[in-house]
Amino acid sequence: MSITCQNSSVTELKIMGDKLAKVSVFNGFAIPNQTLSQSFSIDSFVVTLARLSTLRVLSLVSLGIWGPLPDKIHRLSSLELLDLSSNFMFGAVSQQLSRLVNLQILTLDSNFFNGTPPNWLDSLSKLQVLSLRNNCLKGQFPSSICRIRTLTDIAFSHNELFGRLPDLSTLTSLHLLDLRDNHLDSELPPMPKGLFTVLLNNNSFSGEIFDQFGKLNQLQHLDLSFNLLCGPPPSALFSLPNISYLNLASNMLTGELPSHLSCGGKLGFVDISANRLIGSLPYCLGTTSGDRVVKFGGNCLASDFQHQQPESYCKAAYKERKSSMWKKIWLLIGIIGGAIVILLLVLGILILFRRYRSRPTLEQTAYPKFVQETAPSGISSELLANARLISQAAKIGTRGAPVHKVFTLEELEEATNNFDKSMFLGEGSLGKIYRGRLENGTYVAIRYLTLYRKYSVRNLNLRLDLLSKLRHPHLVGLLGHCIDDGGQDDSTVNRVFLIYEYVPNGDFRSHLSESCPEMVLTWSDRLAVLIGVAKAVHFLHTGVMPASFSNRLKTNNILLDEHRIAKLSDYGMSIITEDFESLEGKGDGQKSWHITRLEDDVYKFGFILLESLVGPIVSGKGEAFLINEMASFGSQDGRQRIVDPIVLTTSTQESLSIVISITTKCISPQSSPRPSFEDVLWNLQYAAQVQASADSDQKSDAASSHS
Repeated sequence: MSITCQNSSVTELKIMGDKLAKVSVFNGFAIPNQTLSQSFSIDSFVVTLARLSTLRVLSLVSLGIWGPLPDKIHRLSSLELLDLSSNFMFGAVSQQLSRLVNLQILTLDSNFFNGTPPNWLDSLSKLQVLSLRNNCLKGQFPSSICRIRTLTDIAFSHNELFGRLPDLSTLTSLHLLDLRDNHLDSELPPMPKGLFTVLLNNNSFSGEIFDQFGKLNQLQHLDLSFNLLCGPPPSALFSLPNISYLNLASNMLTGELPSHLSCGGKLGFVDISANRLIGSLPYCLGTTSGDRVVKFGGNCLASDFQHQQPESYCKAAYKERKSSMWKKIWLLIGIIGGAIVILLLVLGILILFRRYRSRPTLEQTAYPKFVQETAPSGISSELLANARLISQAAKIGTRGAPVHKVFTLEELEEATNNFDKSMFLGEGSLGKIYRGRLENGTYVAIRYLTLYRKYSVRNLNLRLDLLSKLRHPHLVGLLGHCIDDGGQDDSTVNRVFLIYEYVPNGDFRSHLSESCPEMVLTWSDRLAVLIGVAKAVHFLHTGVMPASFSNRLKTNNILLDEHRIAKLSDYGMSIITEDFESLEGKGDGQKSWHITRLEDDVYKFGFILLESLVGPIVSGKGEAFLINEMASFGSQDGRQRIVDPIVLTTSTQESLSIVISITTKCISPQSSPRPSFEDVLWNLQYAAQVQASADSDQKSDAASSHS
């Protein structure tokens, strides 16, 4: 608590608690944790505070305050700063806030405000900071905000905003724009030139990145990843004088980056992966420059350093886009022409109707037949419909990927020399794994599962088809499957073989062990692996329908290819091993299942983070030992004792602290403090950026000393 007085009057009241705004699900009902008592009345509380007539600053954070924001809030007429973040406030944002004409900072983050975003905010003519992150606001971005010329920060991330983002160029004082994780689907609008940070990732923005973005000379941090942006990225983006973080990953960018592309001196992190770029990687983004982290996998670039698609894949996408544009033009012409024809027909019919209106007519209407497709047993027709609605992310992930094939048992026996012991790779909870070589010379990994027959072959094929849709650069690719029912209709088991791409460079766990010093990864390399896996899991949670949870996350299920690109294995097994009835539950049950599985992945990933910090879990001690050891992270001496020496010698304190903080949250015994996978990925990328900047500065200092 902090109280500030001036001339015997209270001007500032700041109280921060530890009651995080999270909910638990019990019997299908969302129950807030750690709220104030049921007798608490926010209405009475505001009336009491209104007696402090000179109160200019009110900050009540993480106190467990619950209820709607009362209309009586306008009585705090002297307020210049209002921060009610991380509480349990719900309902609409009261319009009575518009009467607080002196308000400069309004922060309502991490509550449960719902309804449409407030569109009366232009009444607050002095407002500088507007932050409503992590709420449940649903609707269009409020256009009235564009009239508040004093704004420096706008943050509406992690809501459900949709539709068009208006022209923001009038906000000449704006420095921060954070609209991450919404459903905005317009083209990118003009932006004010003074922006420092623009976070628009995880939306559905389309169209090209305008050249105007390459003129934002103050810009330091730009994230446009996971959208539907197309066309070539502006070259000027890379050379902005202050840009340090540039993320354009997972869009549909096409074309060739110019060979003479120049990079700004402060650029420490670039991600252009999972696009449709062709040609050579410019020198300033190549690994030879060594002064920045660059991610470029999943394109069609002429490079051997990260996984690339064949050039035909990207050119086909470019041609498809051009064809789509012409189709839209011809469609527009067709619509206009059709409208004219219809208009003429209507006029003709009216004339005929008037001429022959005295004649009786007999009309017959034929109704089409609706045929209900029979669903396989155990799967509802509703789930089947949802399963067929693969999201745009999944469609992008499957373009250019190998076609999923149904293998015969004979083909697999030939590939493994009849499952010879020499081809045996290991055995886990999901069955044995063999190495094989297909007839075309491709090496594969074959997982042999024994399933008790619960479903028909048709039902099982549907499940395997859903599993085959999970395509991502950081997932081990499923190339095909084989179902062997022994040729008996009354068999009690199904033998199922899953055929995956073969990943040759071992698992992540072996690259953390001191037993092979030449293989041990530095801190920057570990962060690259962790970011790759986090992207894959985030895709499994949000990129496909039905989503895949409980993905058996552990360090020995993360494989590294010949370029040390991380690929997650054993993912999506719940699609086969769990009953679809769990997914079919309506309302309460479905929500409970979803939250439980989601938290399970976050928790398990926390231990992957932990092993990345301290090395593989000591044999015989396991998770409980590591949880107890977490207290050692709080002091410098403790870190020296528990953190892997390789990590200590190759990391900065700031980058290390970011990862330690997110790790602690992930493996919290209670589910409420655990972050979303979006937050995990964000923190890891930020830690990598911090580390890259430090490494760049160190190399610059070393070069200066030599010269």
